[in-house]
Amino acid sequence: MKNCIRIRGANEHNLKNLDLDIPRDKFVVLTGLSGSGKSSLAFDTIYAEGQRRYMESLSSYARQFLGQMEKPNVESIEGLSPAISIDQKSTNRNPRSTVGTVTEIYDYFRLLYARIGIPHCPKCGKEIKKQSVDQMVDQIMALPERTRIQLLAPVVKGRKGEHVKVLEQARKSGFVRVKIDGNLYELSEDIKLEKNVKHLIEIVVDRLVVKPGIERRLADSIETVLNLAEGLLIVEIVGGSEEEVLSFSSSYACPDCGISMEEIEPRSFSFNNPFGACPDCYGLGYKMEFDEDLMIPDKSLSIAEGAIAVMGWQSCTDPSSFTYALLKALSEEYHFDLNTPYEKLSPEIQNILIHGTDGRKVKVHYKGQRGQGVYDVAFEGLIKNVERRYRETGSEIVKQEYETFMRITPCKTCGGQRLKKTSLAVTVADKNIAEITAMSVRTLYDFLKDLRLTPQQELIGAQILKEIRARIGFLVDVGLEYLTLARATGTLSGGEAQRIRLATQIGSGLVGVAYILDEPSIGLHQRDNDKLLATLKRLRDLGNTLIVVEHDEDTMFAADYIVDIGPGAGEHGGRLVAAGTAEDIMACPESITGAYLSGRLQIPVPEKRRTPTGWLTVKGAAENNLKNIQVAFPLGVMTCVTGVSGSGKSSLVNEILYKTLAKKLNRARTIPGKYKSMEGVEQLDKVIAIDQSPIGRTPRSNPATYTGVFDQIRDLFASTPDAKSRGYKKGRFSFNVKGGRCEACSGDGIIKIEMHFLPDVYVPCEVCQGKRYNRETLEVKYKGKSIYDVLDMTVEEALEFFEPVPSIRRKIETLNDVGLSYIRLGQPSTTLSGGEAQRIKLATELSRRSTGRTIYILDEPTTGLHFADVHKLTEILQRLAEGGNTVIVIEHNLDVIKTADYIIDMGPEGGDRGGTVIARGTPEEVAEQEVSYTGRYLKKYLKPRK
Repeated sequence: MKNCIRIRGANEHNLKNLDLDIPRDKFVVLTGLSGSGKSSLAFDTIYAEGQRRYMESLSSYARQFLGQMEKPNVESIEGLSPAISIDQKSTNRNPRSTVGTVTEIYDYFRLLYARIGIPHCPKCGKEIKKQSVDQMVDQIMALPERTRIQLLAPVVKGRKGEHVKVLEQARKSGFVRVKIDGNLYELSEDIKLEKNVKHLIEIVVDRLVVKPGIERRLADSIETVLNLAEGLLIVEIVGGSEEEVLSFSSSYACPDCGISMEEIEPRSFSFNNPFGACPDCYGLGYKMEFDEDLMIPDKSLSIAEGAIAVMGWQSCTDPSSFTYALLKALSEEYHFDLNTPYEKLSPEIQNILIHGTDGRKVKVHYKGQRGQGVYDVAFEGLIKNVERRYRETGSEIVKQEYETFMRITPCKTCGGQRLKKTSLAVTVADKNIAEITAMSVRTLYDFLKDLRLTPQQELIGAQILKEIRARIGFLVDVGLEYLTLARATGTLSGGEAQRIRLATQIGSGLVGVAYILDEPSIGLHQRDNDKLLATLKRLRDLGNTLIVVEHDEDTMFAADYIVDIGPGAGEHGGRLVAAGTAEDIMACPESITGAYLSGRLQIPVPEKRRTPTGWLTVKGAAENNLKNIQVAFPLGVMTCVTGVSGSGKSSLVNEILYKTLAKKLNRARTIPGKYKSMEGVEQLDKVIAIDQSPIGRTPRSNPATYTGVFDQIRDLFASTPDAKSRGYKKGRFSFNVKGGRCEACSGDGIIKIEMHFLPDVYVPCEVCQGKRYNRETLEVKYKGKSIYDVLDMTVEEALEFFEPVPSIRRKIETLNDVGLSYIRLGQPSTTLSGGEAQRIKLATELSRRSTGRTIYILDEPTTGLHFADVHKLTEILQRLAEGGNTVIVIEHNLDVIKTADYIIDMGPEGGDRGGTVIARGTPEEVAEQEVSYTGRYLKKYLKPRK
C-alpha cells in the first residue's frame, strides 16, 4: 500500500510495539475498549509526530516561542500529512469567548455593521446623518453670550507612541498650544511622551468668546479643525463650574440630542475592545454581585439563630461579637427583635439590613479586649460591607469563599448585550448586532436568506454576506442549529465545542491534511448523526485524511476503514485486533467490537420494567428555553431524559432538578434555574451527581485515595509486626504528610522542572526513584509487599492479594465490577480519562451502604465508552436502582435508553423550538409515539437482533 500512513513500532503508553497501515484520504475510525490505547495511537503518536515534524520545518527563531515537542515513542511513521487535532479539551473557557468569536462569524458581522450599518441616536432613536459646518456654527452660536470656548482638533486618539512627527507638524503649521491626555502644553516646549502608553493629543486651533459677528472666523476655524482631525471637532467651554465638552462630527451626530458618534469601525462592535465594550461591565455582559438569597439562605430562621450565613457575619449569633452588638443597636434603634424569623421582618427592616441606614448613625455598645465603649456607626448594609471586605482581602482563598455568595446578574447598563449604547444603535435591516447574535443559528440562517437591503448596501455587503451565510450553513450542517452566536464557549459540552471547531475547519477548505477527531458524536442525538457524518465525508472528499476515535455504531458503518485496538484495556490492550471495513471487523472472532456490531453480543432489554415508588414533580420550569412546563420524575427506578441536542435536557435536570435538590438536601450554596415549585423532595435524603470531571487535579489524588480504600490499606500496614516494632502509626504510610514520605519530592514521586520557552518536564525523583516513600517506610512489608508495591498493583492483582481482607476486598471489587480491572491503585488522577474518572465515582457510590433514598444524576455517562463498557455501565445503573434508589440519566445512547424503566423525551426540536416534554413512559410506550424522534430510533433496539 503506497498511499497510506505506515506506523511501525508504536510504544506510547500501553501500545505494544504496534505496526499498522492507515489508508490516506479516507475516513478511518479507531475503536476499542476504553483505555485500550486508541487515544495513545491517534493523539500521542500520529498527531504528536505530525505536529513535531511541522515544527521542525520552522526556523530555530520561530521554534523558541513554540516550545519543544516530545518525540513520541515510535520507531517510524511514513506518509504523514500535517496534522490538525480537534479534541474536546481545547475549548476556550474565557468568558469573552463566544460561539460567534470562535467561528469568526462575529468578525464578519462587525465588518458588515461597520460598512453598511445605519447609525441611530441612542437617545431618541433618530437616524443619524453627517453634520455640515453651517450646522456646527449654528449650534455653537446658540451657547450663552460671553461663553469662552476653545476649538480642539483630536489628531491622536488612543494610540501608543511618542508622536514626535505629529507635534512637529503642528508647530510648523503655526499652532501654539496642544492638549495631551488632558494637560495643556505650549508647542514651543520640548514634549516627551511615553512610548508604550496610549495617548490623546488635541491641537488647540482657536480660542473665542461667543458673541455676534464671530461666525466667519468660527466657520474658518471649524474647517481647519475638520481638516486636521479627519472630520472631528471638540469644543471645550472654558471656565464655569466644570469644563463642558461638545463633540461634533462632519460624519455622524444627532442634531436634536446633540449626541455625536465616533466614526463607525469594526472595533466599535467588539466587546473585547474598549472602543466597543460597555464601560460598566467591560464587555462581559454580566457582573458578579452579592445576592441576598445566598447571604440569607434560610429565611425561616431569625438573626439570633444564624440566618445570616455570609462570611464575616456568622459570628452574629455570639453575644460577645461586634457584629452582634451592631445588629443589637440596629434592633433597638428601629424597633425590631433579633429573635423574629427573617421572613417575618417588615420590608423596611430587611432593606436596612441589606442596604444600610442611609448614613444615619446608631449607638453601638461593645465590650472588646481593650475595654468597653459606645461607638457611633452608620451601618452600610450587608451587601456594601461584604463587597468592601471582598475588595480589600488579599487572599485568593477568602475571595473564592466570598464568591460562593455572589450571583451573576446581567449588566444594568447594556442589559447583557456587552456593547456601548452607540454601537447598539447601529442597525442592519432594523436589527442591531446584539439582536442578531441572540438569534438561534437556524433563525439567523432563515433571516439572512430573506434579508432585503438597499442597492447601495447590497453592493458593499454582498461579499461579506456570502461568507457569513456559508459559515452559518456549516453550523447547521454539524447539527448546531439551536445554538446562538452569543453563547459563551465555556457553557458548551465537549461534543458541541468539537463540532464548532469542525465547522470552522470546513470553512477554511484545506486539502491534504490529517484531521484527528475525538468522539465528535458526543452529545448528539441519532437524528443529527447523519448530518455530522455527511460533514465528515465532505472533509474527506476535499482530499483530507480523517482519523476519528469513536464508539458510535453509525459512524463505524459509514467509515471506509476501521482499526480495532485491544483486546482488553490498560495492560491488556495496545495490540491490533482487527483492521478493515465494518464487514471485516464483524467477521473477526477475536474482535469484541465486531461481536457487538454483528449482534453476536448485545445488551439485553430487561424482562420487566420497575414500577415507581413515588414521584418528584417540578412545576413551572422556565430556565433557558423551557416553556413553563411541569415534569414528574418517577422515584425508585432508572429514568432516561432524552431529546435532540438543545431541547432543554440539561436545563431541566442539571440547572433545576440537581441544583434545587443539592440546595435542599445537601445544603449546597447553589442557585437553581427558574421554576415555581418542587413536590416530593421529602422522599429523598441526598442527591449525588456523577459526572466526568477529574477525581482530582493533582498527581497526589488516585483511585485508592478517592475510593477511601487507601485508609484501610494504611491501617493494615500499621498493624503489621514490622510497623509495631518500629512504632509506626497509620500516618507513617501517607505520602501527603511528613514522616514516611520521601522529602526530596514531598511524596509526589516526580519532580516538576520548570523550563522557560519549553513545556514543564516531570522527572522521577532520584532519591526515592519515584516510589514516594523513604527507605524506612518501604522496609515495612505485608505479605512480602511494601506500601509502594501495593499502590503499583492493578485492581486485578489487588483483588487476589487482599482476598483474606473482606473490607478492602469489597471496595476493590466494585472497581473491578465497573470494568476498571486494569488501572493501578496509585495511578495519578491526572492520567485517567473522563470515562474512567466517572466509573471510579460510580464504584465509590456502589461500595457505600445504600439508604434506598438517594437520587443519582448522570449526564451522558456513556461518553468515551465502548459497547462492552456501556454494557457494564447499564448493569451498574441497574444495581444502583435495585436498592430502591432513583437514577436519572441524560443520554443519547440507545443501548442505555432501552434498559431504562421510564423515559422523559424533550423536544420537539432544539433551541427556541424545544423546551417541552413530548413523550413519557416506558421505552415501549415512547417507541410507539410518532412525535418522538427518540422513539423512532428506539423501536429497532427493542427488538432482539438476529
